[in-house]
Amino acid sequence: MSTAKYAELGAFLRSRRDRVRPSDVGLPHGPRRRVPGLRRDEVAQLAGASVEYYTELERGRGSQPSEQMLSALARALRLTRDERDHLYRLAHRPVPADGGGASHVHPGMLDLLDRLDTTPAQVITDLHVTLVQNRLAVALLGDQSGFHGRRASFVYRWFTDPAARDLYPEEDHDGQTRAFTADLRAAAGRRESSDTEAVSLVTALLDESPEFARVWAEHDVAFRRQDRKRIRHPELGTLEVDCLNLFSEDGRQRLLWFTPAVGTDSADRLALLSVLGTQDMAR
Repeated sequence: MSTAKYAELGAFLRSRRDRVRPSDVGLPHGPRRRVPGLRRDEVAQLAGASVEYYTELERGRGSQPSEQMLSALARALRLTRDERDHLYRLAHRPVPADGGGASHVHPGMLDLLDRLDTTPAQVITDLHVTLVQNRLAVALLGDQSGFHGRRASFVYRWFTDPAARDLYPEEDHDGQTRAFTADLRAAAGRRESSDTEAVSLVTALLDESPEFARVWAEHDVAFRRQDRKRIRHPELGTLEVDCLNLFSEDGRQRLLWFTPAVGTDSADRLALLSVLGTQDMAR
């Protein structure tokens, strides 16, 4: 990167940091703040970077930020899609295609996610790629940030990686298979005919999974708007939860949150998530 580009990148980050209020990202305002927006250490914390590294970026120095770091910064600073794309271009990185793990998350969904701090919640794409999770979702479902390519889609892993099915009791697998397949058909049908991402995913699954090919041939279609699920947790056992969905306007993203099923003991056990470690699901 040129010195001029580094300087412009730093100036852009500073300008976006100044406009974000702590309350916008779930942080306390505090009685003594010398800046109206976020502090550098707060941006670094939200993006999972060291304070020293982020400070160097704002000063127009340091190493070229990775695509993963740019994605994290875009979310921490609540950038719009245009601002996110501009950030990538300033850093001389390719702008991410829609649907992958670095997809732009609408700031409104991030705001809602920040407010759901007492229940597991996450934002996923219509192809079931996890974009961002709160800490309770990580504790319940495992950290989904380590998957890339097709494996970033939980639907793909469901049909190609037996370990993905450990999340649900075996007797629920057939129901999940049919629900995932019907939901994928609905998502693929909603996309433009020129869209290659959904077509590529379906083609790969038809090639690699006879089970998927058999269920896909039944042509069932249904978006997963609300589910009651049983989730297996290594320390808490099997929890019965209601999974609720809020769809973005174009249907490409969903905010999911999990509440204990009424009439079960899941509420007490879900409350323990905040004191337990996270699951290791990145297999």
